[in-house]
Amino acid sequence: MSAAEQEFPEPTGGLARRVPELGALELLLAVARLGSLGRAARELGITQPAASSRIRSMERQLGVALVDRSPTGSRLTDAGALVTDWAQRIVEAAEAFDAGAQALRDRRDSRLRVAASMTIAEYLLPGWLIALRAQRPDTAVSLHAGNSAVVAERLLADEADLGFVEGLSVPTGLDSAVIAHDRLIVVTAPGHPWARRRRPLEATELAATPLILREKGSGTRQVLDAALGGLARPLIELSSTTAVKASAVSGAGPAVLSELALGEELSARRLVSIPVADVRLSRALRAVWPVGHRPTGPARDLLSLTVASGG
Repeated sequence: MSAAEQEFPEPTGGLARRVPELGALELLLAVARLGSLGRAARELGITQPAASSRIRSMERQLGVALVDRSPTGSRLTDAGALVTDWAQRIVEAAEAFDAGAQALRDRRDSRLRVAASMTIAEYLLPGWLIALRAQRPDTAVSLHAGNSAVVAERLLADEADLGFVEGLSVPTGLDSAVIAHDRLIVVTAPGHPWARRRRPLEATELAATPLILREKGSGTRQVLDAALGGLARPLIELSSTTAVKASAVSGAGPAVLSELALGEELSARRLVSIPVADVRLSRALRAVWPVGHRPTGPARDLLSLTVASGG
């Protein structure tokens, strides 16, 4: 066996072991272009000893000498010149691969699918989306509004990138972050007898009275049912906050809704807030996403905005 064969034995193993890493090929190309291992190292932001080590490692991996070193500079061997031609094609292919992958990321990051329960969709999301648009003007946002159960279904089916729910608990299969707190209010039209009462409603009286309610599966209904031990009696069940408010304003009966949804009606006295004793009607508002899939891209940015605004 010759000295060269002893120094550079024939490589064995799979393709990943026989083909140098991309960084080593880029270093070899820089040496060929600059004629100096030191200048190539500086261009790539590594030390000269690290560059020398990388070249030697590549020579051992390939089984041939690639660079002749001298006090005046570094010169490619004949084998090194040939390997450099091949390396150029590999580096160009890697650059094309990276450009394609970036295009896929850009396409992913150009859209954001949001699913939100009704109260958040109507009263909080518009402001958040305006702020997001200032950060990401090219991101197209689609919003699906439904109750908390529907939000969970869309996230778990990969039909949404980020969700928002209003219930007492986090739906199974989802991680969450609390973004704000809310409370529910019992309201009636001004002509209802409760509007003239002097003392707060008791839980038993609220539970015994038919109410205009959101449908089961909504965060609002979940909170009320928990507060009343599952005894809430529906007079009418409706699938939107706006419909519940309209029914209450018409005098159809008392309703229970988020404080977020009632500012205009209460200030104009189209509805009256009824104090309630010994009933816990507060809740956390949460951003949610599938377990193990922390939001990225525009979804991450929107989550950051909601946490910052919710405090």
